Amino acid sequence: MIYKLLGSTGSHYCLLACFALAFLGTICLLSWLKNLLPVDGGKEFAVNGEKSKGKPRGAGIIFILVFAILSFLLLPADNEAMIYLLMLVAAMLTGYLDDASSKPWGRLKKGLLDFVIAGVCAGTYINFNGSSFRLLPDGGTIELHPVLFCALAIILIFAAINVVNCTDGVDGLCGTIALVSLLSFYVVFNYLGKESVGVISGSDAALYGAMIITFLLSLMGYLWFNASPSRLMMGDAGSRAIGLFVALLSLRCSMPFLFLPLCLVFIVDGGIGLVKIILIKLFRRPMLKKIRTPLHDHARKVKGWSDTQTVFRLAIIQVAVSIPVLCALFM
Repeated sequence: MIYKLLGSTGSHYCLLACFALAFLGTICLLSWLKNLLPVDGGKEFAVNGEKSKGKPRGAGIIFILVFAILSFLLLPADNEAMIYLLMLVAAMLTGYLDDASSKPWGRLKKGLLDFVIAGVCAGTYINFNGSSFRLLPDGGTIELHPVLFCALAIILIFAAINVVNCTDGVDGLCGTIALVSLLSFYVVFNYLGKESVGVISGSDAALYGAMIITFLLSLMGYLWFNASPSRLMMGDAGSRAIGLFVALLSLRCSMPFLFLPLCLVFIVDGGIGLVKIILIKLFRRPMLKKIRTPLHDHARKVKGWSDTQTVFRLAIIQVAVSIPVLCALFM
């Protein structure tokens, strides 16, 4: 909003203000408001779950609101982006209300809310962009029936919200992996917005690139407090919104399959637990009994990794996957 009022002469100052406030504002607000957040009761079945007991959780409500408000005020967000921002806030609020509840919400309730949010986002994308996508940046577009595209987009968004949520179980893990994935998507948007490529418009690339940087800096403000040993936790309020954001980026760059390599650690770490639950429901007997889920718990409990080793090694794996993929596709 302010960005548009200032015009091109003040746009650079708007971006600088947005980026500075994202980082410093998140740090200041978390410092001032952390004691107002709900308190974690500990995780009974998680490895080292007792260490989280008594710590403020739900910090996602602060850094997600910082991101959303700054994006609305200081970035040239269009109507499509505005709807996505509202859905990010909605995903954050559903997670925060669960964080603050004395009794955790059931899977059905959270699943229905995820489905509604995913449906709104998928419908919004199709309304503004159609139902085509690309497999390669220099390849042709593939057109799907809007209903089929919408269904697949809902599955992508629903899965992203939940696998990222499952990954949030070690100090700094979810946030650090998200930094790698978001930086990877920034490279994608920067490349696809070039005039010589023209997959997406330069204005769209600039907008979503600026939104990624704003999100990154807000997230880093949170990680200042979440580095092991953490002083507070993002809770579902943060992890659910992160999952939604990376899913939206994979759609908005017109190459949704990039979600697979650029978010691989999220998919494997958080997804295997969901697969295990589905298999147990289908076959009515224990499955994958030797694998503790999420995988970060398996690494710590079975492999003996420390929390710091778990974060660094999983982040290294994501970097090792993202860099070759980005080089192969965009260099």
